[in-house]
Amino acid sequence: MLTAAISRWHKWINRLQTLLLILILLAISSLTGQLIFGELGFRMAILGALFALLFEPVAAWRLTLQLYRVRPIYPSEAPVLWRIAQRLAERAELPTTPILYYAPSSIINAFAVGGRRQSAIVFTDGLLNRLTQREIVGVMGHEIAHIAHGDLQVMGLADYVSRLTHLFSAAGQLLVLLSLPLLLLDGSAVELNPLALLLLIISPHLALLAQLGLSRVREYDADQRSAELTGDPMGLASALARIEQSQRSWLSVLLPGWGNPEPSWLRSHPATDERIKRLKAYALQNPSQAWLSAADESLNYIVNAYSRAPRWRIGGLWRQTASRFAEAKFAQVLLSRFSFKS
Repeated sequence: MLTAAISRWHKWINRLQTLLLILILLAISSLTGQLIFGELGFRMAILGALFALLFEPVAAWRLTLQLYRVRPIYPSEAPVLWRIAQRLAERAELPTTPILYYAPSSIINAFAVGGRRQSAIVFTDGLLNRLTQREIVGVMGHEIAHIAHGDLQVMGLADYVSRLTHLFSAAGQLLVLLSLPLLLLDGSAVELNPLALLLLIISPHLALLAQLGLSRVREYDADQRSAELTGDPMGLASALARIEQSQRSWLSVLLPGWGNPEPSWLRSHPATDERIKRLKAYALQNPSQAWLSAADESLNYIVNAYSRAPRWRIGGLWRQTASRFAEAKFAQVLLSRFSFKS
């Protein structure tokens, strides 16, 4: 009972922090807009936030997938991966299973796009071939938690509001520069409010700090939800440790003092050590809850399956045309099902 109460408390704290940070972002953007354009600027900030909340996930979906040159992962190529995705989506009560994509990158990474009804998870080549199945389960649980919590829309809104604040600030500073000749010629013709000028300068930085803080809060929440979905918090902890190790510079190994991490308030993600610490604490409070069996071995996802070599038959070279045609039709159905019409 105590563990459940603590879990609920952490969730409410995270939600409260999310709400406060969103309100802070909106306040900074609205004040900056009103300072430059008056009531019109205030309305622009509010309408821009609503636009981002409704349409930004659609644009981000298509742009992100095109940017990373991803392609669908077929169930015949990675049945274990699809089985895990379906089970986790059911436990997260998502209406549909996220579509799985492959990105040709050696970096160990995964990310989600879309919303609860239409979503996708992209796995890099480095992640699929360097993490164990157990670790991949933890990572997938983390991404599905982001989808279930609506984090993608929230962070998209925060990013849009932050960019709008930067735009307002740049416009205001440009107007101030254009007003300098009048100020030099006739000081009474132009009045500069020092507080307003200070807000123009620092508002983009305040918005960025609020956005980074929001991102860290959502990461903690996704870690906890992943542990609940998989019942195996140590799988995600192991994945985080492996990813952290892969990102270490060779200079940091030779020179331990090299590349000290930036302060926590300047990071988009919490410190890996702190995330692992929380996951270990959750594992101690909730022992032996793993429900999805996953081996501590590689998934053996072969990228060359995308362009299978022709096989030799008595009649000569022969390709699996029927199989590839069926998979192509499957991909077409998936893409049409999850494509956004303009």
